[in-house]
Amino acid sequence: MRWAGVIDSVTRAVGGPKGRWSVAPARHRRWLVVAAVVALLVQMAVAMVTAAVEQTPTIDEPVYVGAAVDSLHHHRVRYNPEHPPLGKLIIATGVAFARPHLDAGFTGDQTALGRHVLYEAGNDPWRLMLCARLPMIALTLLFGLVVFAFARELTGPVGGAVALALYAFSPDVIAHGSLATLDVPAAGFLLTSVWLLWRARLRPRWHLPLAGVALGAALATKMSMLAAVPVLLLLTVLSVWYARRTHHRTPSDHMRSLGIGVAVAAAMALIAVAVVWATYLLVDPRLRWTPTGPVPAVQGLRGLAVHWLPLPEAYRDGMRIQFGFEQDTWRGFLLGRRYLGSLWYYLPVALLVKTPLGMLALWSAGAVTMLMVPRLRPAAPYVLVPAAVLLLAALDGARNLGVRYAIFLPMFLAVAAAGLMAVRRRWVYGATLALVLFVAVSSLRTYPYYLPYSNEAFGGPSRTHLRLHDSNVDWGQDLGRLADRLRERYRGERIWLVYKGSGVPSAYGIHASDPRRAAPDEVRGLLVVSDSSIAQATGRLAALIDGSRPIDEVGHSITIYRR
Repeated sequence: MRWAGVIDSVTRAVGGPKGRWSVAPARHRRWLVVAAVVALLVQMAVAMVTAAVEQTPTIDEPVYVGAAVDSLHHHRVRYNPEHPPLGKLIIATGVAFARPHLDAGFTGDQTALGRHVLYEAGNDPWRLMLCARLPMIALTLLFGLVVFAFARELTGPVGGAVALALYAFSPDVIAHGSLATLDVPAAGFLLTSVWLLWRARLRPRWHLPLAGVALGAALATKMSMLAAVPVLLLLTVLSVWYARRTHHRTPSDHMRSLGIGVAVAAAMALIAVAVVWATYLLVDPRLRWTPTGPVPAVQGLRGLAVHWLPLPEAYRDGMRIQFGFEQDTWRGFLLGRRYLGSLWYYLPVALLVKTPLGMLALWSAGAVTMLMVPRLRPAAPYVLVPAAVLLLAALDGARNLGVRYAIFLPMFLAVAAAGLMAVRRRWVYGATLALVLFVAVSSLRTYPYYLPYSNEAFGGPSRTHLRLHDSNVDWGQDLGRLADRLRERYRGERIWLVYKGSGVPSAYGIHASDPRRAAPDEVRGLLVVSDSSIAQATGRLAALIDGSRPIDEVGHSITIYRR
């Protein structure tokens, strides 16, 4: 009888009578789904590898690469304590193939270390950066499989393909997944933990420990994931309660199931803590930790929480440094307006600018569908609540520096968008396909300039710098492209450069002067300015820009003026 039910379900899905001829279309459909998954991931891989090959280091990358190289040479946790070591260990797996040199007598802070490793120690910066980025690209592709698997379990293989398409064509995921940074891996590990918790509702024995490991990996990559820990522990209790209810089906067992769920959640928290400790021990079994700079004191409830966390001292000092950053006043730029401090609505507006229009529509419709359709409603706490909590935490942050602080949204909401496949209406299928194609076209049109992407309603990538700055558009990634442009079109001209980034212009053959250190009437020739610097320009630089004529742009992130 059990196999008869399976055959009947396959038959109903295919729409034909029982027998070998009804199973064949299902087999063909399975191969079509496999082909779609492969095609989407190959497209994404090509986009990310192209970006990794062509882009020079962004502002944050040299710090992470430098810390990874230092851990390879000295096996210690010393630099970049504000982020735990797992992401840098992953970077180190690629960097090791480049055999980087690091001067034994080097002294300096983490910024100087990154510059030294890339440009002063005899390493090839292009090769070193590519080796650092490739492990992150591979990890981003693996998280695409998690998105697909999660959505498939909720809505079937077509829903999984829809979710993967939104993930694979997301300009923000492509842009940051191709960099040796920490935003995508932290969010991906958290999504993996949530997916495993969802699976634990039916198979808790193996999936709950694995969910704890994935949660620990997220915490060991970026501390901002701590905001989601209470939610995931509650989801653990929910999964255990559901699993026991499904197996025992006795009303009197509910309170016991709740108690067991709380105990399992505590065990999962211990597993996550153990993973964090393991990452520090993997770098340095002796757990040596001496701060290279001042660690701010944190008072009040935050200070108590940091003090009592059962985590390594280096991790807790990193939290103190992060809280110190939150006390600083940062400069922001939104929709052409410069400001000091932070705006609570910055991220929602920035997401409206930088997310493909079709993706925004599918995210919204999918979230509503997940709340309205009864068979999807149990998944809403798993898909929507962690993303909402992380977004609220990000809205409260002091740094309005980019949508990368909400990079988890394209992952979780891609799964939510797949919920539209649970609506058995032909017009819904057609509208979903049309919107996915719209997203694909919008994403492909920006190739290979994914970092400065903005959607058609805001003018596309060439107009992003008028509305946003920093990692939304210009993160220092186009120094190499600028060098090529100057050689091709402006050979022999005098160059004045204001570059916002971590790259060293002379390492790429750009020999320029800083116009802010010269008298205005001496600045003649080409004035080259990073768009993030234009967004924040005041005083002398603003006057120089106003008195110049724009003649060219590079990568939608650097503007060339004629004076």
